[in-house]
Amino acid sequence: MPVITVREALRQALHDAMQDERVFIIGEDIGHYGSTYGVTAGFLEQYGPERVRDTPIAESGIVGIAIGAAMVGMRPIAEIMSVNFSLLAFDMLFNHAAKIYSMFGGQITVPMVLRTTNGWTQLSATHSQSFDVYFAHMPGLKVVAPATPYDMKGMLKAAIEDPDPVVFIEHTLMYTVKGEVPEESYTVPLGKARLAREGRDITVVTYSRMVHLSQQAADILARDGIEVEIVDLRTLRPLDMSVAIESFKKTNHAVVVTEDWQSFGTSAEIAARLYEYGFDYLDAPIARVNFREVPMPYSKNLELQTVVTVDRIVHAIRKTLS
Repeated sequence: MPVITVREALRQALHDAMQDERVFIIGEDIGHYGSTYGVTAGFLEQYGPERVRDTPIAESGIVGIAIGAAMVGMRPIAEIMSVNFSLLAFDMLFNHAAKIYSMFGGQITVPMVLRTTNGWTQLSATHSQSFDVYFAHMPGLKVVAPATPYDMKGMLKAAIEDPDPVVFIEHTLMYTVKGEVPEESYTVPLGKARLAREGRDITVVTYSRMVHLSQQAADILARDGIEVEIVDLRTLRPLDMSVAIESFKKTNHAVVVTEDWQSFGTSAEIAARLYEYGFDYLDAPIARVNFREVPMPYSKNLELQTVVTVDRIVHAIRKTLS
């Protein structure tokens, strides 16, 4: 299979989806500028301004338009260039997109996708946040955060075809990650975790960019004979814990690695489910590795003290096994 980047995998999925005349893309700077991270470069020229629609800086309006279009049979893809700006669209997303199907007794669906990005690199406190847990907390939404180019392409295509509203979370530091991806169109089911690495000593449960950092940590520990098993959740709602539970039953140890704040975050839910469904197999407390609980500093040296690193993952695994 060809080896391509996450960026190209997303572009392929969008091109596949645009063969359906119901699909259109809406967002800021997605047309002439080709989007902040270059994913939609060339789309305006190929599909025209009716289907690649640049908008004012109005996130609530972007999501509101997508909801209305989805309700009448279109398949909109709304792009919010940074998850930090999605705060301005929370009412539309949480009180409308997530609830319309239930409030109208299943008579109306909202088949829209919200593409947005997490990330940091000296973007400071208001531009370096992760709101995964906010989206995943809300019944009525599906929340997807893949880690590989293969899953990016297949899960974005599946999200666009899904009858429910889907929040599709990408990471700014992953667009150049490479992997094997088929040229043909395909889908990867939403709500299905995968085993990213086999091991026998400890289970790491994670998703998105943290899968890659966990792999690096596992490579380091393998030099000392420690075999780390890594579970990539891929989807946060619905949350498939079956692969993680089975792994935990084998290793009896677990570390949860997520790129958000620890208190009340995604790692808390994941750890709680491991305790709830795997308590009889527990040999040590479950550890968590997350952002430090401070607003993200701008200073590079302080930022690196705040974020999740390979060294912090290695330390947590060694401590859990000690």
